Amino acid sequence: MLPISSLVTFGQEALLLTVALSLPVVGVAAIVGLFVAGFQAASQVQDATLAHLPRIIAVVGALVVLGPWIGGQIGQFAERVFLAAR
Repeated sequence: MLPISSLVTFGQEALLLTVALSLPVVGVAAIVGLFVAGFQAASQVQDATLAHLPRIIAVVGALVVLGPWIGGQIGQFAERVFLAAR
């Protein structure tokens, strides 16, 4: 059984890892959303599909590209936790 201090440390690391791994994908969505909003403002086209579809495609693309890195980071963290629990 792990001491409470180790559990708290792993919990903090898990929260920081969650933020670090989600930040690139959220950043891509924000940047694409900014460009789409600029295009909509310039062209006066206010279609809901145009607002959401490019962001969805960009997020899926970012997840495909960053997926191996995200999985590797989660795997390394899980390995550290399981080795500490021995």
